[in-house]
Amino acid sequence: VQLQASGGGLVRAGGSLRLSCAASGRTFSSYGMGWFRQAPGKEREFVGAISGSGNSIYYVDSVKGRFTISRDNARNTMYLQMNSLKPEDTAVYYCAAGTRASATIHISGYPYWGQGTQVTVSS
Repeated sequence: VQLQASGGGLVRAGGSLRLSCAASGRTFSSYGMGWFRQAPGKEREFVGAISGSGNSIYYVDSVKGRFTISRDNARNTMYLQMNSLKPEDTAVYYCAAGTRASATIHISGYPYWGQGTQVTVSS
């Protein structure tokens, strides 16, 4: 599976961004996908995950109510809509693909990774 993340940028606190992750190489709906982020000096952390069908979705508590993960299986693309952004959301955001149709919050469940896209939120 090859993944290409895009959509990052610089935004003021309270603003919005939408990240995209385009996938190729396997039947897109057959695997769950996730978003992770890594801030400078910190470990990579889970943000959200979605099952292959899109019916199961999970979020880390800190983004619930602000971020929305979705996927378009016809376009082989996953999205992360980020609203009400905060400076603490600043990080490199990575998309990842699993090997099973179910979604998982565990980083160990994702063998395939995109290159990351920088999100910077200014105060």
